[in-house]
Amino acid sequence: MNELENPAPLAKDAAWPDGLCIRAQRPSDAEGIVALHNLPGYRYGTLRTPHHTPDEIRKNIESQPAATTALIALLDGKIVGNAGLTRFANRRAHVGSIGMGVHDAYLGKGIGRALIGEILALADNWFNLRRIELTVYTDNDAAIRLYERNGFVTEGQFREFAFRDGSYVDAYSMARIRT
Repeated sequence: MNELENPAPLAKDAAWPDGLCIRAQRPSDAEGIVALHNLPGYRYGTLRTPHHTPDEIRKNIESQPAATTALIALLDGKIVGNAGLTRFANRRAHVGSIGMGVHDAYLGKGIGRALIGEILALADNWFNLRRIELTVYTDNDAAIRLYERNGFVTEGQFREFAFRDGSYVDAYSMARIRT
């Protein structure tokens, strides 16, 4: 596999699970991304709705704004997670927003840790972002712990933030400020 297919981690201290590759998503990844997005656990922790199609995902990838970096995590060639970083502009040019998710069958295996490490290395060392924001459902304890381990703090709570599986759910606003 070449560097395009399996780039080295950006963070010098990265500890990725054996066989993991994190790279930019491509239109040819649409089928695997659809499979990921349509998993019930993955969808439950994100703002995704059911029944995405490969064409829909492919079009989103092809029309991705320049200020967005979208990564996928592959373990032995299978898409097991994804993450995105969107950079803001003008008076918020120092700020980015992230979102991520991990395959239902690969939770607790270091995929989320690797993805957030790569996104934060990109934000810190390539885009010089000082503030990274995210929202996370208040019942997503594992994700909250991951974010806290990476320097994020809860800044507030959004009541009835989203409608999920028949009811409204709250979310926390979290941020990490690099000093």
